[in-house]
Amino acid sequence: MLPRLPRSYAPTAEEAAAWADTLVRRRLLHAAIRVPTGQWLVQKTCGAPVHVLDGPAALLDLAADIQHRTRTRRNRIR
Repeated sequence: MLPRLPRSYAPTAEEAAAWADTLVRRRLLHAAIRVPTGQWLVQKTCGAPVHVLDGPAALLDLAADIQHRTRTRRNRIR
C-alpha cells in the first residue's frame, strides 16, 4: 500500500460537502451534516454514535479511508 501524499492545498467546505453528499448517497455513511462552526457531524450507520470531525480536512480524510477500505475489500473478492 502506498502512503498518501500530503495535500498541496487546504480542502474547502464545498469540497467536503460534495464528498459528504456522495458518501451518503452511496450509503457509505448514514449521515454527514456540517454545523455553523465548520465541524461535521458524521454517523456511520443508523443508531451508531455521532462523531464530530474538526473540519473539511477531517471529512476528506474520512472519505479517503472509506474509499481505501472499499477498494481493498473489492480487490480481495476478485
